[in-house]
Amino acid sequence: MHQRFAVLDNLSTLIALVSNNGQVVYSNSALEAALVSSHRLIVGTPLAQYFQEATAFQNALQAANLQQLGTLSFDAVLIDSFDKALSVYVSASQPEPNAEIWIEMHPQDAQAKQEREQRLSDQAQANKELVRNLAHEIKNPLGGIRGAAQLLEMDLPSPDLKEYTQVIIHESDRLQSLVDRLLAPHRQAKIVSDVNIHEVCERVRSVVLAQYPKGLQIKRDYDVSIPELRADKEQLIQVVLNIAQNACQAMGTLIENAQAQLILKTRIVNQVTLERHRYKLALELHIIDNGPGIEESIKDTLFFPLVSGRDGGSGLGLTIAQTFVVQHGGQIECSSVPGKTDFKILLPLP
Repeated sequence: MHQRFAVLDNLSTLIALVSNNGQVVYSNSALEAALVSSHRLIVGTPLAQYFQEATAFQNALQAANLQQLGTLSFDAVLIDSFDKALSVYVSASQPEPNAEIWIEMHPQDAQAKQEREQRLSDQAQANKELVRNLAHEIKNPLGGIRGAAQLLEMDLPSPDLKEYTQVIIHESDRLQSLVDRLLAPHRQAKIVSDVNIHEVCERVRSVVLAQYPKGLQIKRDYDVSIPELRADKEQLIQVVLNIAQNACQAMGTLIENAQAQLILKTRIVNQVTLERHRYKLALELHIIDNGPGIEESIKDTLFFPLVSGRDGGSGLGLTIAQTFVVQHGGQIECSSVPGKTDFKILLPLP
């Protein structure tokens, strides 16, 4: 049965085939992912047990047994194996009398999720163009300013006046360094190899604990079954390190009080759309901290270049992280409330 309908595993729609008594005969991968369960555990069970309120589904079964079903649609709430709720729009149909019943379920937040993903993709592209244009506009006159200051310094009659030219030269060098950092992610070619995401996490963990040897606890929550992915290992290390370091800087007071916690969590997710491409499997990496959260005023512009939530920050760490993730065909997003900030990175798996 499963092989017969294998093509349905490529759909994002949640699909079940049930018998007239409501038992599941077939479930596709999207439904299994939504219920956080396996095909083996779902098949043979009553589909009604996965609904928060099963009255409308039972009415559909009754209509089917009376050969009056045709197509019936209703709203419902699915409950997964962790008691998490998912609102769905259900369509039940019976192609012919006494046949098994097709149940199609569309998550009601799917459209909102797609729109958010598209906004993130558009934002990443806009950031890329803005950064490149801004960097080049700064870089071109910068060399001239520095050179003119050096020539002026050579002709100054008083050594005391050289203090001012040194300020110009120093600030020009600082801006040059900033421009180089802005352009670096777009200049670097990816060095692709098979990468174990947990080796990436462990490298970052070692670096961060060396920087913060006291007051910070880093927890691991790894799914060791995750296969290797094709990626640039150094770029992924930079992504995770930038986010982790930002988190630690935000948790300064908690670190001083030995209450700071960082969690590195990995999972596999099924049937994910990234950059308008559908992938059967993807890696989901969470970097979670218990800091004060991100200021509401910068949540919508968090990945914009030169936006920082702390004094003295360059505002480039998250922009660079987003650039590298997008270059890998992935997606990065953030949810934050006081006490929990969660950066989620999705990367396609082969």
